[in-house]
Amino acid sequence: MRRWGPFWPDRVAQEPWRMERTDGLLRDRRELVEYGRQLFNETPVYGSRWVKGRVACRSCHLEGGIAAYAAPVVGSAQAYPQYSTRARRTITLEDRVQECMTRSENGVPLDSDGREMKALLAYIDWLSEPHAGQRKFVGRGLEKLPVMVPVVGNGARVYAAQCAGCHGENGEGRRPQFPPLWGARAFNDGAGMNGVDKMAAFVQANMPHNRKGILTAQEAYDVAGFLHAQPRPAFDRTNERF
Repeated sequence: MRRWGPFWPDRVAQEPWRMERTDGLLRDRRELVEYGRQLFNETPVYGSRWVKGRVACRSCHLEGGIAAYAAPVVGSAQAYPQYSTRARRTITLEDRVQECMTRSENGVPLDSDGREMKALLAYIDWLSEPHAGQRKFVGRGLEKLPVMVPVVGNGARVYAAQCAGCHGENGEGRRPQFPPLWGARAFNDGAGMNGVDKMAAFVQANMPHNRKGILTAQEAYDVAGFLHAQPRPAFDRTNERF
């Protein structure tokens, strides 16, 4: 007969994946990881020198980058270098961070050898470490939806009913948690979330924030099409390498 108890290793192996604490890290690494966490969660505050908008890393990578099927960064340290279809070359994790800075956050590249880049990479690396006694993390990327044709008019209605309460009637967002979705402080037209397919997949799995799962795939596409049609900053082509 199989027994469960606090000293039985097979019970420990069944623990779900969870974010570890930083207490056990050496001080210098702990401080760098914690700074990376701050930058990740409050990029416009701690990275104001580099970003123009009010979009943080956590705006797209939810719950500090650990939410399943919300573009989590867990495992990214092992996933790079990898080939990028957009860049048409193999990119590093540092390149991917710079893409987020210049596109999703409508900013400028971080200093590649600066403390901010080192801190964000340290945070992602820490999240990506194997977690002894826990199940493997699942839910990387976004759940793929069948390709649909968005009905923008219906997307406007769904947005008003399901999204405006958090993101504002005019897409302006609500500080500190809910980012702007269009306008001068939102992600620019070079960001991945400006793509209808990607935005639809993100919305269908993760929105509305407090009522996940109530939107159909078609409604998610409709909202994504509506958002895509709204004005936003243009990507600075001087950063085309990212």
